[in-house]
Amino acid sequence: MMKKIKNSGFRNWKPAKLPDLAGKTYLITGGNSGIGLDAAKMLAGAGADILIAARNPEKGERAAAAVAAEGAGSASHVLLDLADMASIRAAADDVSGRIEKLDGLINNAGIMQTPPRQTADGFELQFGTNHLGHFLLTGLLFGLVEKAQGRIVQVSSLAHAFGRIHFNDLMLSKRYDPSRAYAQSKLANLMFALELDRRLTKAGSAVTAYACHPGYSNTNLQSTGPTGGLKVLYAFTNAVMAQSSYSGAIPTVLCAAGDEALAGGYYGPTGFGGARGPVSDAPVSGAARNEAAGARLWSESEKLVGFSWDTVLTG
Repeated sequence: MMKKIKNSGFRNWKPAKLPDLAGKTYLITGGNSGIGLDAAKMLAGAGADILIAARNPEKGERAAAAVAAEGAGSASHVLLDLADMASIRAAADDVSGRIEKLDGLINNAGIMQTPPRQTADGFELQFGTNHLGHFLLTGLLFGLVEKAQGRIVQVSSLAHAFGRIHFNDLMLSKRYDPSRAYAQSKLANLMFALELDRRLTKAGSAVTAYACHPGYSNTNLQSTGPTGGLKVLYAFTNAVMAQSSYSGAIPTVLCAAGDEALAGGYYGPTGFGGARGPVSDAPVSGAARNEAAGARLWSESEKLVGFSWDTVLTG
């Protein structure tokens, strides 16, 4: 059953409500296009410094230049391929060498409904990129976020409601389906955010965790992953049904820097079944709220990426 987990007290949050972000630094994965780029521009417009994490240097540098033009702060590119743990570790080292603190880590990048493929480390591509890559990156950068008493944001999806974590076959090697894999990965994003919130609260950390979804937004996500009939379908629905990527980025910006966002909250559009409309508290599936499953996913993820969060949460 879908259920809202917070009552944040607002019905239609807008980026105009952002506070002055001068002197604050945000890293956004996949910030070179779509929702990530629009979110980066909004934050830059409020004065923030931005790190655009992307795997394509040319696109990343071009996006950084566009973001820098939006405000008085700086913007630069960080080379990051979430489908390669060596790249993730190198990116974390790069960021740690550039800045002393990180006010917000925005885990935005994602792929959708791809054919059966694997990451450099042998993980199913969607689960490995969307969830495991961000799980490791967040752990590696946690110390910088902690120094800023900052925020960690996971971008999930309406598709999380259709997801199930296949603990006996996380890589879906027995029966792969593009939509099944995508829904699992986006459910994992939301479960990670909620479990992280629980662990941060237990540890008494000043870091806070949030999750959001962009509704149905017109981005290249629908054109770069799906193939065949799905790609044809999205070409039509993007044109006639989707909201703009700017509108889809508003929940992300709220979570990253809005004073109104509550730690542990999940935010998104509230009209047309969550596809578009005013941004407020969004409903969460029963599967995402399952605390035992959240703890199990956390444990399995630590084993898969070879990183123990105990080293950062307990100091």
